[in-house]
Amino acid sequence: MKKLLQVSLLASAVLVGLSGCKEEQATAPAPAVEAAPELTSFEDKSAYAIGLSMGRYIGSTLEKQQELGVTLNNDIILQGVKDGFTDGGQMSDEEVQSALMAYDEHINGLIETQAKEQAAVTLEEGKTFLEENAKRDGVEVTESGLQYEVLTPAEGDKPAAEDVVTVHYTGTLVDGTQFDSSVERGEPASFPLNQVIPGWTEGVQLMSVGSKYKFVIPAELAYGESGAGTIPGNAVLIFEVELLDIERDDQAEAVAGQE
Repeated sequence: MKKLLQVSLLASAVLVGLSGCKEEQATAPAPAVEAAPELTSFEDKSAYAIGLSMGRYIGSTLEKQQELGVTLNNDIILQGVKDGFTDGGQMSDEEVQSALMAYDEHINGLIETQAKEQAAVTLEEGKTFLEENAKRDGVEVTESGLQYEVLTPAEGDKPAAEDVVTVHYTGTLVDGTQFDSSVERGEPASFPLNQVIPGWTEGVQLMSVGSKYKFVIPAELAYGESGAGTIPGNAVLIFEVELLDIERDDQAEAVAGQE
């Protein structure tokens, strides 16, 4: 998608605004494209970095909002940038604040609507996936709706909800999109089992140290309608989990008492 703001245009606008040659700008023909200036001095490098960062930020932000159906006029944006270098401008500070607040409210409304629409689609996709996955050989379904499959069996004690567990895991969405992986980070995760999503709390209690399970977790046992970060609302989550260690709750209390 073409950027809404080109860095070269933004740089030209800033230079025009600083020169104060507004009348000449209005009557002169469009200037030929000039070669990029050489950035030899500290001041030039700093100035260009500020302009480039601003252009990229504005361009990427408006690019995302254009996907929501909001398209702003580039020329008016550039005029606002130029006017911002002066004491003038067509709007007072109060009008600017009011316009920006209205804009934010409009964008947030569009994002909320889009999220609800996506959540509805994700809900149906999740239901279909759960129904089909439950039919696979080796898949067990608990009373809560949690689905699990033993990939690597092991014997031994199982953790309680109050214990701290150490695991390696990889989490994906039903379309295969990976959203988290301790395996890729190369560092296992440790946490109290009763402080994670319900699907994890229930599922990991089925495991013994050394075992590896695959969990398919319904949205109501994960992040529900709201989602979390890159996880959309109503998303079914798939985790491959290897249980590495269990630290009993009473052991943790004993260690804490010795400190």
